[in-house]
Amino acid sequence: MTDSPVFREPLHVGRPNIGSRARLTERLEGALDRLYLTNGPLVREFEERLAEVAGVDHCVAVCNATIGLQVAAKAAGIRGGDEVIVPAFTWVATAAALDWIGIVPVFCDADETTGNIDWTKVEALIGPRTRGIMGVHVFGRPCEVDELEEIAGRHGLPLLFDSAHAIGCTYKGRPVGGFGTAEVYSFHATKFVNSFEGGAIVTRDAEFAERCRELRNFGITSAGEIRSGGTNAKMNEAAAAMGLTSLEVMDSLMEANRINHGRYEKGLDGLPGVWVRGQAEGERANHQYLVIEIDAAVAGIHRDEVHTALIAQNVLSRRYFHPSCHQVEPYLSDPARHAPHPLPHAEALAERVLALPTGTTVGPSEIDQVCDIIRRCVSARTPAR
Repeated sequence: MTDSPVFREPLHVGRPNIGSRARLTERLEGALDRLYLTNGPLVREFEERLAEVAGVDHCVAVCNATIGLQVAAKAAGIRGGDEVIVPAFTWVATAAALDWIGIVPVFCDADETTGNIDWTKVEALIGPRTRGIMGVHVFGRPCEVDELEEIAGRHGLPLLFDSAHAIGCTYKGRPVGGFGTAEVYSFHATKFVNSFEGGAIVTRDAEFAERCRELRNFGITSAGEIRSGGTNAKMNEAAAAMGLTSLEVMDSLMEANRINHGRYEKGLDGLPGVWVRGQAEGERANHQYLVIEIDAAVAGIHRDEVHTALIAQNVLSRRYFHPSCHQVEPYLSDPARHAPHPLPHAEALAERVLALPTGTTVGPSEIDQVCDIIRRCVSARTPAR
């Protein structure tokens, strides 16, 4: 490695994609002219467009996806003290959103191939306090939806999906967004479609959507009556303006990500113990995350060492998701929240995966240089054959 970093400016995972600044400015000026700054016409337009993308009739925009998960759980009748089965291999926000409102996350192991919740392990975790199942489409690869819906239906449980990574993706040719009781998108700044900060609940169920709208606004009904408790989860017009602007270029962003994915695959092809995680065959994928796996036993080097070497070269890779949720506080040492037990597949993934920079700000030459850094790390340590 050279003494000075390969990259003068850092390459980030999740660096924001910006659509047309002119269109964004036009929308923001319209909101200012109307003096309607929150939960207004831009939010309604954003919801309509998102419903089209998701292939559903109902969308409820919210201020962020964490609040969206909480609103969706409440709308599904899940309350404090209830248990919800969640994957251990996910960003901690999935579990934290539930835990924050008193719902107990019960962690399920992962399928090492997909990274998603292992549906074959779910049923054994259903107990007398179980009131729901929450899947996560990890890195945009859809869960085994049919199997989860069958289990949830047989036990009379609501099935929710944290779809933060999966807007624009498909499962068996259908858009992610229309499965289970409801799904929740994220439009955080690091997502390839962003609204600065925001989220949305999408569903086919009109009654469920109406409950979400009430809960989003302090329990106030469309008639202006307060029918239940609620919170302030409304999206503002500036966020919706950015979301609409981002949606306009979603297809081109997905194409840029797809091209980057292929470039990384080519650049790392044949490297012992290193591979680029793929998406479901035959499905549309947004390739929002470029994730590699490093098998230390084959590569001769641990993922963390490669991560450190990349950081030294100004490549700000991310160890998604390390440690797994069940290995961090407050779940690690609080049996009331989670009885500790090994979840070997989630733990193995957490030791192997590494997210690399992608998106419109990363070009072919940068990808080639990132691959070269990884190749040099591995080549220096791969056991002789």
